[in-house]
Amino acid sequence: MRHLIALVLLLACAPMARPQTDGKAVFDRECRACHDGSAVTRAPAPENLRQRSPQSILTALAPGGAMQRQGARLSGDERRSLVIFLTGRAPEGLPTDAAAGRCPNPEPFSVRDSQPSWNGWGVDLANTRSQPASAARLTAAEIPRLKLKWAFGFPDTNSAWGQPAVMGGRIFVGSQNGTVYSLNAQTGCVYWTFNAQGSVRTAPVIGPRPGGEGYNVYLGDLGGRAYALDAATGRELWIRKVDDHPYVRLTGAATLYRDRLYVPVASLEEGVPRDPTYGCCTFRGSVAALNARDGSVVWKSFMITTPLKARGVNAAGVTQYGPSGAAVWSAPTIDAKRNRIYVATGNGYTGPDQPTNDAIVALDIDTGKIVWSKQLSPKDIAYVDRCTPGPDNPECPEERGPDVDFGNSPILATLQSGRELIVAGQKSGVGWAIDPDRGGEVVWRYRAGLGGSLGGMEWGSAVDERNAYFPVSDIQKEKPGGLHAVSLATGERTWYAPPPALLCKEGRGCNAALSAAITVIPGAVFAGSNDGSLRAYSTKDGAVLWEFDTNRSFETVNKVPAAGASIIGPGPVVAGGMVFVNSGYGAYGGRPGNVLLALSLY
Repeated sequence: MRHLIALVLLLACAPMARPQTDGKAVFDRECRACHDGSAVTRAPAPENLRQRSPQSILTALAPGGAMQRQGARLSGDERRSLVIFLTGRAPEGLPTDAAAGRCPNPEPFSVRDSQPSWNGWGVDLANTRSQPASAARLTAAEIPRLKLKWAFGFPDTNSAWGQPAVMGGRIFVGSQNGTVYSLNAQTGCVYWTFNAQGSVRTAPVIGPRPGGEGYNVYLGDLGGRAYALDAATGRELWIRKVDDHPYVRLTGAATLYRDRLYVPVASLEEGVPRDPTYGCCTFRGSVAALNARDGSVVWKSFMITTPLKARGVNAAGVTQYGPSGAAVWSAPTIDAKRNRIYVATGNGYTGPDQPTNDAIVALDIDTGKIVWSKQLSPKDIAYVDRCTPGPDNPECPEERGPDVDFGNSPILATLQSGRELIVAGQKSGVGWAIDPDRGGEVVWRYRAGLGGSLGGMEWGSAVDERNAYFPVSDIQKEKPGGLHAVSLATGERTWYAPPPALLCKEGRGCNAALSAAITVIPGAVFAGSNDGSLRAYSTKDGAVLWEFDTNRSFETVNKVPAAGASIIGPGPVVAGGMVFVNSGYGAYGGRPGNVLLALSLY
């Protein structure tokens, strides 16, 4: 633990990083002010850091690591060069792993309406995570015949965390070291790579280029930058910093609609290690509408509109601020009929409590103005660091909240009767259905899990025409996991699938938590588990139709050593008779891995 605390200071004095491949220059520019070997900063000197392994430095820079904020601002090349300078050894694999596995004689990129696709986070503008039969081209009866077709390894990573998009016979996917890939969906060979300026975990979204020929790929990085790339070549078309807060991160995928890109903005400020010299907290979640043509900002709407005020002075004499928080972690949902965007927000960081914390918020699509908001867990002021309320700690809430914000995107669900509801799973363990025509009035609530900071529904629920499907994490509880099917019409349980026998060995991160997003096709729900399994459940009764064990090493098409482990974060993607899933998540109670797997019937 002391090693991690020391490592958190490694880049604490860093300004915004820029592409750089000279490790000494990166260290001198970003780190030496703190790591000068003196006792003043208490940061370990370079000669002490050289005792560490390359993987330990990468892990500290990764999400969940002691230096996750600083690591998120560095490109893959910068992190790698820093590791080599500090340890004298290189991590396994090339930074972009493009030396092997290039596509021979690559065909031009083209998109046809008849081609099956999975675009963005939730496959459609309503974020249902429900792939129709015409695009899935996979039936429930065929699922038991699925076999591994190819595997692709991500270098310099301990988490395979970017959900792929499928378009025009290609896979587009980002990675922890900042490399974005375009792969052949059938073979996994590499068409092109692009090096972003920070880690990329957002699902890409693809659309026709505004005012020109061709297609663009849009994505974001953990430094708060949105990108537009040429889908055919990977060439950068524009880049836009959507927020200047030092702890900003883009985790949720952007949503593309009518030549506007709607970008959700989150942060890590609530998890800042206790630093008496930091004036916490000032971040406010937002949604930015960008012109897809050039990245210019059309409007930006903050989730907290109450003015930021000084809340007091701590023992170090540093002013503390509030209210803050309400990060937007997930992809926005489009309601074209009502001309609305729906977003789900996070907890407050510092009080006073705001009605837009832990809420579903409806925005006007043209202006970004908040039309209504429905708070579903009041008083969730959940500054992560433990602290004692009092005059010397004005940033601490009188009663710390449970940290049960929304990581799920709101789902605009259409019932068989034609009625529409907004459905969302929450970290509280409650699944909600609210009325979009009555200011978010609650229609039903369903208790699926115990909930908590890593509990309840973490990354993504799904719906079809009959049911909502809620995967339960509860990773910190005695009995994690379980999948619930709930009637959209009544909110009553249709069936429950308890956690099956584990496929992993005992130890940290080996449990049945369903933290990852799930995906439904006609007749089946695909769910990745923390035990390293990908399972398909019958939509009829929850019976397990098939399971695939990812807990092993894989021979990869790009020759990068790769293995699977916990499946957390991105959900399975189904298109054209194939299933794509990332395995490995070395943070927040998961087990590390770095592989993208493609499965098919042949």
